[in-house]
Amino acid sequence: MSDDRLIVALDVPNVLDGLALAETLGDAVDFYKIGLGMLTGGGLALANELKQDHGKRIFLDMKLFDIGATVEAAVRGISQFDLDFLTVHGDPHVVRAAKEGAGDKDLKILAVTILTSLDREDLDASCIKPGSITDLVQERAGKALSAGADGVIASPQEAALIRALPEAEGKLIVTPGVRPAGADLGDQKRVATPAQAIADGVDHIVVGRPVWQAADPRAAANAILAEMVSPQAARPNA
Repeated sequence: MSDDRLIVALDVPNVLDGLALAETLGDAVDFYKIGLGMLTGGGLALANELKQDHGKRIFLDMKLFDIGATVEAAVRGISQFDLDFLTVHGDPHVVRAAKEGAGDKDLKILAVTILTSLDREDLDASCIKPGSITDLVQERAGKALSAGADGVIASPQEAALIRALPEAEGKLIVTPGVRPAGADLGDQKRVATPAQAIADGVDHIVVGRPVWQAADPRAAANAILAEMVSPQAARPNA
């Protein structure tokens, strides 16, 4: 039985590889993320095929950022594909424009706070204001949600703090940077296990390489699904 709290990232080179992986995973996985790396490899076509022909849910991870009018136009175009989630940067003007573009479509706009591959040294190099990453993520999340975002993208290490924000009531928290115990961290710097992420109030976890690089991707996905419903994933006071 699949659990759509697990989103598998199709970070593969092209449509054929994406379809092959989805076929291998079969009914174990119902939700897929397609990001910028797949855009020139037919990412939108893959998203449409998985949605329309296979009944899968689709998270389009574009991390849009531009002036309001451009973001609004881009989201209006994307919303015609009947997809489920779309990411934009969490700046309030971007979030508001994206919500305008989505109109009455059932497309959830998720705001990126701070990428899970970044640490304080990276933020310093980008001239981001001083402060701990945790504090900055909370502040950005609150502002994005107040601007109308349907949810936020944040590392599992900040999930519990975001869930406690008044602005987060009824909103989604989606976390990349989730790695099963013992898995290679890759380029992620702020990580947690699937069980810990769920326990901390995350609605969906995004996992890529630990699934598609596995010798048996379906078995890897099923192991993550099992961890997500383990006693360790129980939320305190739930």
